[in-house]
Amino acid sequence: MKKQLICTVLSLFFASVISAQNNDIDKNLTMYSEVWDAIINNGEIEKINSENFDKNATIVMRPENIVGIENFKAYYQNFLTGFSEIEFTIIDAFGQEDKIVKHWNFKGKHTGDFFGIPPTGKEVKVQGVTLVKMKNAKILQEQDFMDNMEFYSQLGLISDPNNKAVINSLYEAFSIGDIPAALSTMDPEIVWNEAEGNSYASGNPYIGPEAVLNGVFAKIGADHEYFKLNDIELHEMSNNKVLATLRYNAKIKDNAATYDAQVAHLFTLKDGKIISFQQFVDTKKIDEAFKM
Repeated sequence: MKKQLICTVLSLFFASVISAQNNDIDKNLTMYSEVWDAIINNGEIEKINSENFDKNATIVMRPENIVGIENFKAYYQNFLTGFSEIEFTIIDAFGQEDKIVKHWNFKGKHTGDFFGIPPTGKEVKVQGVTLVKMKNAKILQEQDFMDNMEFYSQLGLISDPNNKAVINSLYEAFSIGDIPAALSTMDPEIVWNEAEGNSYASGNPYIGPEAVLNGVFAKIGADHEYFKLNDIELHEMSNNKVLATLRYNAKIKDNAATYDAQVAHLFTLKDGKIISFQQFVDTKKIDEAFKM
């Protein structure tokens, strides 16, 4: 009987402790979500204060942590200054004791200075996770995890690493005569320009893949016995641009003349599709071959 009584008391004690802990984490989650909604979505940067944040509030980051309420506030002011049309959503948040895990989504338009980066006018939409530590119902520490490469790529400051693969697939498809596959690499509103002085430049700019097909690709096929792309080298550039250097090796049907011309192509891409093309080529050499 005595043992049973002790077990009952212990069970009630632990149940009360667990209930208290659950109550604390629920309060922390509610407070945390409300504070960050006000800061980011409503621009209430003054919510970063001693009422909501511990005096030693810390952002864990490299190469050096940001410590203190005023420094914490200055850091996040960059997001409010740098972006407009902000939508910050906490997708999910859960925790245990004094720890919180936050899964979030940030969307905004870069229209102001952002950590010294002048406005690009680009829209960004990124997701991330934040590990949070609370202390006495206040925010003590945060550590964000997000794809920085994707974030800066959306700003146009870092090119998409897949851009070269897209251009390579265009050349491969063109070389084997798979024109539908070549056209599939292009944005529906692609702006295509042939080099000035090239006979195909009369239709500049060609807007859309069908215009490129009819105004350039079809004419190349009709005019040439063969048209080869040789010595292709791809050079990744900033702002989602790729520069290709190569040579045209071709034979004209009407007069059997051949030419070997040095060429450069400048591509701009967005979301894995080519949105613009500019050709640079020795048009004099090509024109002379057609006139032979």
